[in-house]
This record gives sequence, structure tokens and C-alpha cells, in this order.
Amino acid sequence: MNKTQVYPVKAFQDNYIWTIYNETHAVVVDPGESEPVLDFLRSKNLKLAAILITHHHFDHVSGIEKLVDHSNVPVYGPKNENIPLITHTLVEDDTVDLELLNLKYTILDIPGHTSGHIAYADNQNVFCGDTLFSCGCGRIFEGTPQQMFESIGKLASLPDSTKVYCTHEYTLSNIKFALALEPENPDLLEYEREVKLKVFKGQSSLPSTIGFEKIVNPFLRCADLAIASAAKKRAQKVLTNEVEIFTTIREWKNTF
Repeated sequence: MNKTQVYPVKAFQDNYIWTIYNETHAVVVDPGESEPVLDFLRSKNLKLAAILITHHHFDHVSGIEKLVDHSNVPVYGPKNENIPLITHTLVEDDTVDLELLNLKYTILDIPGHTSGHIAYADNQNVFCGDTLFSCGCGRIFEGTPQQMFESIGKLASLPDSTKVYCTHEYTLSNIKFALALEPENPDLLEYEREVKLKVFKGQSSLPSTIGFEKIVNPFLRCADLAIASAAKKRAQKVLTNEVEIFTTIREWKNTF
């Protein structure tokens, strides 16, 4: 059995194209650009085995065409979004078998950021696109706050040890927002120190884990008194449930 590794191929300003590879083959998640992927494959003498897509935004799909021209591989993606070159459309509970890497992912429907957004999960990792970030969550472009709240809740129901591979280096800015809600939170203050050091060294702050996100991510902690109080103060009205709290802090983050 070949042991797989996951490497963050950088693209654009802050995108990560997660590249899962063993000694011979690689799978890429959300290739917004093709050249960084091809450079990485050449550097490791790897053959591309498949492409996994979480949603239709250009910075996640623009590299598909050149990669397929280079290697005629299957392209997996959400059934409920119109993405050219997808060869295998996926919905909740579908599975993706990647035999060349001995991997099998189960699909989760996680709408909110986009209407058909999906995630790829196994018993160790989840590749969740722009839905859940470390210490944050994605903007709501096509879905509703209720959908996004339920989607990140679905991700939070994965085992605490699950590594979270999101596709942008937003962690430091997300921590700054979380500290606006809880300025004295010791977990956030320590996390900020750790991430600043990683960023200074040019390292990725990711992956996080589901268990850690339950501690630091305000969007997963809408039932906590501190988050609810900050949201109520922001809204200047009584918020009666977690979705209203979530909606308030998500709208707050939009203009932060």
C-alpha cells in the first residue's frame, strides 16, 4: 500500500490546490491554475490520476482544461452546478474511488457559498472548498444563511480528528475577526501567535482539524454565550436562535 501525502500547491494570491499523491500518481483538488500543478507533478515525477472539484468559481476550475489536455483524466464535481469538462457528477453519499492512490471519498452536499457546493471526505480528511475555513466560513453567494449554517454543522459532525483542507489562506484574517467577538479568548490569542509565525516563515496555516475548529471558530460556536452576546450587541436586538446569531456574525464579517 502506497502512503499518500497532501501538499498545498499555491495559486493566485492565496489559493491552495491540494495535491494528494503517492510515489507514482497525484490527484488535485480545485485547480484554479494549471501551471503550478504541472510544475509540481514534474518536480515529483508524478502522473495525474484525477481532478476533484468542489464548486464552480473560476479560481477553483480555471486550470481544468489545460490539465485535461495534458492528462486525459476523470474530472469529478458537483451535479448541481454547471461546470464544463466534468466527467463524473456527484451528490450527497456518492463515492469516489481512486484506486491508483488507494483512496475512497464520500460526498457531502454543503450548499451556501454556492448552490451545489460539495466536499470530499474520508475517515481522515475533508476537502471542503470554500465552505469551512480555519476560524471562519465562506461568504454566502448563492445559498441562504440557513443552508450555510447546516452545511458547516454537517462538517462539524465529522470526527474531531478529521483534517480540514480548505482552499484559501484566510486564517490570520479570520482570527482577527474572531478576536473582535472575543478579544480575551486565550485559544484565539495563542492561535494568532502560531499562525503569524507560520505566515512569516512562508508556511501554510492548514490543515486544521474539526476538533480544533470547534474550539476557535465562532461560526461553529453560535450556541456559546460569548458569541451570542457579541452578535446581540452587533444586531442591537434579541436574537432568538443559532441561525440568527450565525447570520449576524456572517454579515458582520462581510464588512469587517
